[in-house]
Amino acid sequence: MEKTHKIIRKSIHTFLQNYHHFAATVAFLAFPVSASILLSQTVIPFSPLPQTVYSRFRSLFDAAGFPPSSQFFSLLNLKLSQTISSSIFTLPFTLSFLLLAKASIIQILHHKHKQSQSPLCFSSLINLYYPLLLTQVCNSFVILSANATAFSLLFLAFNSLDVLGISSQGFLLFLSTAGAIVYSVILANALIICNMAIIVAGMESSGGFLAILKACVLVRGRAATALLLALPINLGLAAVEALFQYRVVRAYKLFGDFNSSIAWEAPLIVYIYSLLVILDTVTGCIFFESCKSSTRLNREDGYYYRIELMEERGDGEAFTNSKTIQELP
Repeated sequence: MEKTHKIIRKSIHTFLQNYHHFAATVAFLAFPVSASILLSQTVIPFSPLPQTVYSRFRSLFDAAGFPPSSQFFSLLNLKLSQTISSSIFTLPFTLSFLLLAKASIIQILHHKHKQSQSPLCFSSLINLYYPLLLTQVCNSFVILSANATAFSLLFLAFNSLDVLGISSQGFLLFLSTAGAIVYSVILANALIICNMAIIVAGMESSGGFLAILKACVLVRGRAATALLLALPINLGLAAVEALFQYRVVRAYKLFGDFNSSIAWEAPLIVYIYSLLVILDTVTGCIFFESCKSSTRLNREDGYYYRIELMEERGDGEAFTNSKTIQELP
């Protein structure tokens, strides 16, 4: 397994080496998605939808017995409503342009890895798109399950305090902080698996829950590396989002119309955001190859996993029985 900095360096090298492909074709597939994401963060907070969703979540938390005085649930309520509203706003672009962009990236890198001289064709891109679409739909259920699991744990924790009669504000604050950490860890691991599942679906043409299962096997024991790989990309995306809010949204509020400065700065910022989205997918592909090389035993291009089972002899002494399972691609 390669170290994190080596994977990042290799990803940047691969991105720059294929920049003419990414900049000319893939970036414009990711451009509508990037524009919708940046615009959703501008439009959504002022639309009536988040307030409606916000009140629904507040009623749900109250019915579940969560303490209304907890600042954690107030913040979580607001962020969930904004996230859901933004996801609904960008869903058509995510299921179309974003998946096509990722399919193009995977096709370019996989095509180069095979050292094939045949040209890239649109039909193979469409064939690669369907496993990604199926996996993306299954990923949504995984994210929902992760959120449901986190909320169930928080529900049990806060209602246990209610049963025990503990109502100290300091203890509620401590438990809210611990709940935020637990929720972040669960959601981060779910997102890592979902992102890896998209890469697996494209690289191995096996979509749906099978890709998610393979992603779980590949990421097992490497979650820290995956988090470190995602951190700089997410920081870069957040910086570009802040730049868009400052240079475009703020300027529009000050002048009240789109002047020449906004007209050329807005597409440039969206293009930079698209390049970061592409770099994120390239990093995922390099990370997949690193995980694959560390788990493959180079026999018939299969994957082998060693499972050690503790069995008991007739004399009561325990011994280890090793079994090998082969999964052909």
